[in-house]
Amino acid sequence: MFDDNKKIFVAPLAGITDKPFRTVLREFASDVSLVTEMISCHSLVEGHKNCVRNFDNYNGEGNIGAQIFGADPYLMGEAAKILADNGARWIDINMGCPVPKVATRAGAGAFLMRDHKLAGKIVESCVKSVNIPVSIKTRLGWDDAHRDWTDLIQIAADNGASFAAVHGRTRAMGYSGKSELPTKPDLPIPVIANGDIKNIDDVEYVKGLGYDGAMIGRAVLGQPWVIGQICGTMEKPKNIGAVALKHFNLIVDYYGEKSGVPMFRKHAAWYSAGMPNSAQFRIRVNQITSAEDMKNAIKEFWAID
Repeated sequence: MFDDNKKIFVAPLAGITDKPFRTVLREFASDVSLVTEMISCHSLVEGHKNCVRNFDNYNGEGNIGAQIFGADPYLMGEAAKILADNGARWIDINMGCPVPKVATRAGAGAFLMRDHKLAGKIVESCVKSVNIPVSIKTRLGWDDAHRDWTDLIQIAADNGASFAAVHGRTRAMGYSGKSELPTKPDLPIPVIANGDIKNIDDVEYVKGLGYDGAMIGRAVLGQPWVIGQICGTMEKPKNIGAVALKHFNLIVDYYGEKSGVPMFRKHAAWYSAGMPNSAQFRIRVNQITSAEDMKNAIKEFWAID
């Protein structure tokens, strides 16, 4: 699990690390460890048909972990079984999502930093349900007054978790401020560092703090080749437009034209960020509703024949 480039992870990013984007990422780093966007245990177990990721098959996706969230130990275990049967290499439990609909109303995600007993039961249920590793992803704590992430990782380890990832912000910080990872203390399982890691220098920095790997998140938005640069397997492509066009086609194939076209708009903005006339390009793509028009816009902006 922690050999060579497998120590480099791409973080689970809600609405981002879906199957189309993972396919693009794989082209730049075949050995990197990927994590799916978080999946609701309720939606997965109940087989909600309007959520296409519930039916992903991970065979052929390489070293990939499937992340689930929920507050019911039994359902979390059942969800873990489904994902393991569908080819996930490991199961990751979300214990850090700060958004209110997850962390407060659903009693999941970051809320598990406040209920360590429930967190332990969830880990135990998942570990007993599958024959693949189980990990957790958490934050430094609920807020500055409760930075007890090491306690949560110890509990996860006591209940069978194989490793953990920690984001260098509290739940109260959301995604604001600067990630501040402390020196890694002595813990019984490997811990992956996450938060504001953008390049190989950042990876070396967290390695120097004692962490067992690095997890790259928002740095891959609009530049999936960054993961290849960090792993030393690929440089920035000469034609970004070709990457954007392939990503768009994968999205339309996966979600269909009606959902896929508006879904790609954010990616178009990220791919074009900082380029000449990017503001006008974003305005244009935000008005596009057909796949053909989106393809033409991409080709024109990046001068693709």
